[in-house]
Amino acid sequence: MDVKAVRDEFPILHQEVNGHPLVYLDSSATSQKPRKVIEKLDEYYRGYNSNVHRGVHTLGTKATDEYEGAREKVRRFINASSTQEVIFTRGTTTAINTVAASYGRANFKSGDEIVITPMEHHSNIIPWQQIAKETGATLKYMPLQPDGTIRLEDAKATITPNTKMVAIMQVSNVLGTINPVKEIAQIAHDNDSVILVDGAQSAPHMKIDVQELDADFFAFSGHKMCGPTGIGVLYGKKALLNKMEPVEFGGEMIDFVNLYDSTWKELPWKFEGGTPIIAGAVGLGAAIDFLNDIGLDAIQDHEHKLAQYALDRMQTVDGMNIYGPQERAGLVTFNLADVHPHDLATVLDAEGIAVRAGHHCAQPLMRWLDVSATARASFYLYNTEEEIDRLVEGLQTTKEYFGDVF
Repeated sequence: MDVKAVRDEFPILHQEVNGHPLVYLDSSATSQKPRKVIEKLDEYYRGYNSNVHRGVHTLGTKATDEYEGAREKVRRFINASSTQEVIFTRGTTTAINTVAASYGRANFKSGDEIVITPMEHHSNIIPWQQIAKETGATLKYMPLQPDGTIRLEDAKATITPNTKMVAIMQVSNVLGTINPVKEIAQIAHDNDSVILVDGAQSAPHMKIDVQELDADFFAFSGHKMCGPTGIGVLYGKKALLNKMEPVEFGGEMIDFVNLYDSTWKELPWKFEGGTPIIAGAVGLGAAIDFLNDIGLDAIQDHEHKLAQYALDRMQTVDGMNIYGPQERAGLVTFNLADVHPHDLATVLDAEGIAVRAGHHCAQPLMRWLDVSATARASFYLYNTEEEIDRLVEGLQTTKEYFGDVF
């Protein structure tokens, strides 16, 4: 992969921050956008901005073709069997909430179990907490190994015939752990349970095949994979989605409306009430084209090398505490001695280096790690080893600034 050529496609990367060339190491929070996506959004608003499905005029037809064309691009991207299984949402959070509210309310009762892990993002914890309270189901947590990985033996011990839902992230946004979701899906199905996979941190970085994973539901966001904010995807097996009720009601998702009753459109539109996120979907389609042109295998290989290089370089810094397994996705979460992560991130920002600091929407995992917060450097297709060297130099500067804690 020609990283220099890739970087040239991202206008935002070619700037200075606080007098230094920008080093953007926060792609797990949101990725930057290539010129191809920016131009596609501009093309939509300049050339064929219109509502979809409802009109027969030229602009409406063009907008509908682009919107539904983006759905087909998503279908191929994740290898869904039908576009009816691809629902556009506002993001991963909305997708998970849709499953929790629709599938959960209809299928959970007292005595049933919902199995998740302590490493989950809040958006894959809180919806299940709320549905458990509403239905009387029990929330159970799979135990983690000391390095933040999951043993299949523990998954088998936690998932029982009473388990109705397993909800798990494919890649941890804090630890970089790559979970064995295909094997966990098999365990879930052996117990007549369904599985939802949070793909927010995996879909941008590796090939996804929902049929091979045998995921019942799969959720991800566009803004983490070079697409616009405000657009995401819920994949669901057609048989399950057909049995589920919508959670938002109004225009677009209806078939017939009578004075006292209504019927719904077929999939996927029954879950897309109101004017959909047209520009976001069109932009996501352009992002998928961009990633496919580079190749997901090449992207994953590049990020793996960056993560290993970062681990090697950062471990040379005295006072460094790094969390997570050795084999990981493209991120490193860490603390530097007793320097608060927010202070560390402030010093790095003064050097033009953008990292994330805080609890990363994973407070249960922070408590499991016995820390209040951490810093995180996350990598994507446009990052380089030279930028990691800049990060290490910034960490040394931080040590000098807070010399009294070392």
